[in-house]
Amino acid sequence: MKVQEKIRAMRESKNWSQQEMATKLNMSVNGYSKIERGETNPQISKLEQIANALSMDLLELMSHDRGVYLISDNNHGYNVIGSSSEIAFEIQKLKSDIEHKNEIIDLQKREISRLEEMLALVKLVNNAAA
Repeated sequence: MKVQEKIRAMRESKNWSQQEMATKLNMSVNGYSKIERGETNPQISKLEQIANALSMDLLELMSHDRGVYLISDNNHGYNVIGSSSEIAFEIQKLKSDIEHKNEIIDLQKREISRLEEMLALVKLVNNAAA
């Protein structure tokens, strides 16, 4: 996977827009999108900023490992075969996805709690009015 592909995949795994990523890097959206499209080669300092924003190691971001990996269900769990850096990247991406989904679940739980409180208040008002 090319560096720009990793950058885009990791940004998307965090559900960040290009605008959000550009803001984190103090860049214009146009400048950042050129990096993702591979139209510009950023300096190491910019790649370090990108890696930090994505919670990645710079070497992991820049690795050009073209190994093949396979993840398959063996009825007892999952077997992972192949390139360690690509697998590490996929694991990081999945961890980011899980973290984001957990944040959404927490927000939904808080919303449910607020709705339950509102329902209790409505019932209280209705009982008082009756």
